[in-house]
Amino acid sequence: MNWLLSDPDKRQFLFGLFMALYLLGLLGNLLLLLAIGADIRLHTPMYFFLSQLSLVYLCFTPTTAPKMLEALWTNNGSITFSECLAQLYSFAVFADMDNLLLTAMAIDRYAAVCHPLHYPLIMTLGRCGLLVGGSWGVALYVSLVHALLLSQLAFYTHQEIPHFFCDFGPLFQLSCSDAPLNENLMMVLAGLLGISPLLCTISSYVHILHAVAKAPSAQGKKKALATCSSHLSVVILFYSTVFATYLKPPSTSHSSGELVAAVMYTPSLRNKDVKSSLKRFLG
Repeated sequence: MNWLLSDPDKRQFLFGLFMALYLLGLLGNLLLLLAIGADIRLHTPMYFFLSQLSLVYLCFTPTTAPKMLEALWTNNGSITFSECLAQLYSFAVFADMDNLLLTAMAIDRYAAVCHPLHYPLIMTLGRCGLLVGGSWGVALYVSLVHALLLSQLAFYTHQEIPHFFCDFGPLFQLSCSDAPLNENLMMVLAGLLGISPLLCTISSYVHILHAVAKAPSAQGKKKALATCSSHLSVVILFYSTVFATYLKPPSTSHSSGELVAAVMYTPSLRNKDVKSSLKRFLG
């Protein structure tokens, strides 16, 4: 993290910027949770998943942002190996939950647009709870396996992590162990958990677009697309952040712009129903 700490003026600017973004993100998602909980009209599967996404965000950013802000404020970016593993595990859990919840929301939008008459029977409270509970189980288990495998690797002391926080790729670069089985298994798990939900989301939207194209009226098409716009914007933001951060050569340095994207990602608040509920809640 020395590239962040080398320039005092840059450090002060980044501290103020990231602190403001961090607090705004927490406030926005807290208000979203309060609005959904207070308005009975928002007690639907779509807003249930959105509330879970906001809850995950409230847990997600504290895994990396406070430590980064402390480093910018104190000019000391040191972290112990146990703290690094704890940060990596927490980050992996909530990042995986983000990914899986976005997939669950894509399934919900597919059911709403492609099977509107059967939607209440498909997306029951029990099935929504099963999707969320299953997502938590998968995220906790896979992240624990990752952390345990990584903990078996050996590292030299007093090394600089070439990243803004403890992540799998940078730690692999620093490892002095010859453990290809551990690394390959971690890569396979990460690939499956990353690619499978993305393919499911893409498949859902292919079916949605096909259903919209067959809608008889322009008003029907507009209404169907409007129900997916907020979710689609969050999906694009999430995966563009992931691709910008991870689909690059390992030797490439990380920019402060990527830091904003990776640490300050937040669900969208542009949905009109949420806006009106917030106005009533705050009014």
